[in-house]
Amino acid sequence: MLLTLILIFVVLLLFFAFKKHFKIYIYLNFCLKFFNLLFSVLGLVTLVVGLWGLINKESFAQEKISGIGTDPMLLFCFLGLVLALLSLMGCVGALRENMCLLQSFSAAVLLLVAAQVLVAVVLYSLQGQIAEYLRSGMLAAMVRYQDDLDLRFITDEIQTGLQCCGADTYRDWEINVYFNCSAPGVQACGVPPSCCIDPLENGTVWNSQCGVGAQQLDEFSAQSVIFLGGCLGSISRWIEQHSGVIVTVVIILLGLQILTLFITARLCCFGDF
Repeated sequence: MLLTLILIFVVLLLFFAFKKHFKIYIYLNFCLKFFNLLFSVLGLVTLVVGLWGLINKESFAQEKISGIGTDPMLLFCFLGLVLALLSLMGCVGALRENMCLLQSFSAAVLLLVAAQVLVAVVLYSLQGQIAEYLRSGMLAAMVRYQDDLDLRFITDEIQTGLQCCGADTYRDWEINVYFNCSAPGVQACGVPPSCCIDPLENGTVWNSQCGVGAQQLDEFSAQSVIFLGGCLGSISRWIEQHSGVIVTVVIILLGLQILTLFITARLCCFGDF
């Protein structure tokens, strides 16, 4: 709330400064160009990372091209392209004093802000169901753990980073056909190595067998080998612990977009630089 009031105060201060000091207007015009150029570079970097990921995983190969639509790297490509094009539009519009580009940029930013507010409202209204959606998503990722490298990477990062195993408990891994206790392989009744408390053998080599047979252990015996807690609880606790930082970042990002929209609108109102 305090940050919101400060942001409103800054916007009002800039509004009155525009009317009295044209030099501030010139300075903010420069800031608009600079930040748009900066975000254009950021968008291009994101696009390059997405393309690198697709090429590195050979997603364009004939046997894999059919599944490219669900590749997470495609999201990086899309977001990078949109961010780069949008920022370039604002940057070129300010540099060339092109009112058409500035108005288009202003409309695009307005739609972006409205979309983010709409997403926030939807998430708030569905907050009671979000946990269930997360549970369904994680269980689906666990089922496809060996078949999808992207889902395996994401699942391993979550379990390693939050020191958890499974959705609600480590026994959830029985849902996976390879870790199911009725499976014929060596992984039967086991869990992935990312569930292990110490997955590195001698501190250097990744021990892929550290979770073998973990589901057969009782909780007292298993707690010295793997993480017992589920990741849904760990995610909830992480969000609660970092809620202040998350809210601050969201307010700052949204505030910068509103400020950019305000500056662009003022430039369009002047018409003549």
